[in-house]
This record gives sequence, C-alpha cells and structure tokens, in this order.
Amino acid sequence: MTHPTLTPIGTLHTPWRSIADCPRNGRQPDPAPVCEAHVLPAYVDGLRSLDGFSHLILLYWLDQATPGAKPGALTFTPPFDTEPRGVFATRAPWRPNPIGLSVVAFDGFAAPGILRVRYLDCLDGTQLLDIKPYLPTTDSEPAATMGWLDPHATRNRNTAR
Repeated sequence: MTHPTLTPIGTLHTPWRSIADCPRNGRQPDPAPVCEAHVLPAYVDGLRSLDGFSHLILLYWLDQATPGAKPGALTFTPPFDTEPRGVFATRAPWRPNPIGLSVVAFDGFAAPGILRVRYLDCLDGTQLLDIKPYLPTTDSEPAATMGWLDPHATRNRNTAR
C-alpha cells in the first residue's frame, strides 16, 4: 500500500492560540470572528473564480491535536456524553489522520491570496490542505440524521429546530 503525500497550500489564522481556547465547532462563537486563510504564492492562481461563492469547504491538518484517550485509541467518551463512542462517530480532532474540515462563510479577499472566512474551528497557524466550493445542491442533505449526537448538536442559528 502506498502512503499519500499531503502538501499544505497555506496557513489558517484564527484568534485561538491553544486547544483550550478553540471552540468545539465553528458555529459556537457568536458572532463568529473573521479568520484568514493565507494561500502560498504557488497556489494563488487556483483561487481564480472563487468570487461569488458564499461558502467554502476548508480541509486542514490538525497537527496540534492531542489524543483525548491513549494514542491510537479508536473509542473514547466525549466530555458531554456518558458512553464510549467510536472516533468515526465523532468530530474529535484526534484521529488516525488528523484532517479537519469546516464549511466556512467566505467574506471575500483581504488581499491577493488571503481569504476572509468565518466559522472556522482550528488553532492559529494550522496548515491548510485544500479549498473546495460549497455547493448547496450537492453538499446539503436536509433530511440527514445525527444519530447519538442529535441531542448534543450545536444548531446553526438559521435552522434551529
């Protein structure tokens, strides 16, 4: 089996300097602070035509995530729950591959290669791996269910039930 090679395309800048300060998810701080995605010069041409998208999907490497259980553990008890859960049934940052994903509001460019975004939930200096446009016709599943997380979920204030 070959191992994938990941090449960061930039760096994310947020107000959070420690894991303790970082929100559990990007929808928690209200109002959501404006953060920045600084794209490396070699990748700036890839930002062409992002104007007009209201939301983006950012993928990033959670290099500072520390295990909530022993390293390599695939189950743990979330701090807001009483039962052990599988890591793949959670959004915990400690994973076999610590890849983070956020759907962010795109507020435009602060400068060439610098995107202004909101609803990000990672530490300042996190390495950005990829940017994809969020497509509500493809990426949204309004009838999706959240299993064990439903009673604990942070609701988007625009669609709270």
